[in-house]
Amino acid sequence: MLCPFCSATKSKVTDKRPSSEGVRRRRECLKCEKRFTTYEKVAESEIYVIKKDKSRQKFDSEKICRGLDRAFEKRPISKDKIKKLSQEIEEQIRKKGKREIKTTTIGEMIMRKIKKLDKVAYIRFAAVYRDFKDVDDFKEVIKEI
Repeated sequence: MLCPFCSATKSKVTDKRPSSEGVRRRRECLKCEKRFTTYEKVAESEIYVIKKDKSRQKFDSEKICRGLDRAFEKRPISKDKIKKLSQEIEEQIRKKGKREIKTTTIGEMIMRKIKKLDKVAYIRFAAVYRDFKDVDDFKEVIKEI
């Protein structure tokens, strides 16, 4: 572990506890005696997403976060709830235990969760996800709700 202050390689752990991000360790550099925090989490296997055009790319949870942020923009839902929703979706994907997952599966998963929280955000997300072409597409989704 490199000290972020002096780049020394030796440090001692002064405190260790579980956290939402993994194991939190408070460390003290043996050279400069400054303290810093590190987090340890399990390395998860890579998941690939199969897109509509059959191309593959690495799963990126940030894409889910960005999509949710856009859907919930100016809606009365806290950032914490949106972040929690994103984490739940990622957990659900990882629990499937598959190395590949289709974007349609991810999209439907997201839509089910959004629908429970906020109808307007659901319509916004559906408009982008389902690539609405005209007003009739909106009417159809509104009837679903």
